[in-house]
Amino acid sequence: MERRGLIAGVLGATAVALGAFGAHGLKERLAAIPEAAGWWQTATFYLLTHAVAVGALRPGSPGRFWAVGAAIFSGTLYALALGAPRWLGAITPVGGVLLLTGWVLLAWNSARSDAPSA
Repeated sequence: MERRGLIAGVLGATAVALGAFGAHGLKERLAAIPEAAGWWQTATFYLLTHAVAVGALRPGSPGRFWAVGAAIFSGTLYALALGAPRWLGAITPVGGVLLLTGWVLLAWNSARSDAPSA
């Protein structure tokens, strides 16, 4: 089993399903909280973007940081959009730091590799 592909597929499918559900099934509920629709859209964008990134990279890459970071970042934003307590927003940056760590690791690993630059 290719774990990276499995994780990317689950993240991607979840992003598409939640994006559609938010746009159609939760339209009225998300309208009740002024920031909710924006949180939902941001969560979906980050989840889908990082699903693609996880799937595109070779094994041993920063994909683990992206997968966990996207789950925490997007998950807390989805929860906030659905009316979870605002203190949950304090956890969102943990996911963001993991996402950033993954990108910095990608840059670091690329700078250290012997591969020709693009």
